Amino acid sequence: METILLTQFIAGLFGLLAVIFGAFGAHALKKKLTPEQLQSFETGVRYQMYHAIVLLVLSYNFGFDRPLEQYIVYCFILGIFLFSFSIYGLCLSAASDKKLRFLGPVTPIGGLFLVIGWALLLYSFIAPML
Repeated sequence: METILLTQFIAGLFGLLAVIFGAFGAHALKKKLTPEQLQSFETGVRYQMYHAIVLLVLSYNFGFDRPLEQYIVYCFILGIFLFSFSIYGLCLSAASDKKLRFLGPVTPIGGLFLVIGWALLLYSFIAPML
């Protein structure tokens, strides 16, 4: 039960932040970021929102009675955080001429966690048939 509520809370939080960051990017950052940086920022927002919705759907469909279901959710949560938030950090730090280069390798690690989350979700669908 705790995992369901935690997943729903994090899904809601990530969805809320995606809307806020999207509006922030579209209005406040439009004049501060280059077109490439703005596109990267929007990619972070888009992936964050997509996966917030996935987390919400999973929280209503999983019973979290199998460890695999928890692993899927944890991969998505960690992936969202590492992928999207590292993009935000890279874009905002570059705009202030203090680029946080250590965040560069964090983005693909976050993407890898998202891929693993999707692969585990796919596996959870086909595992009962094996």
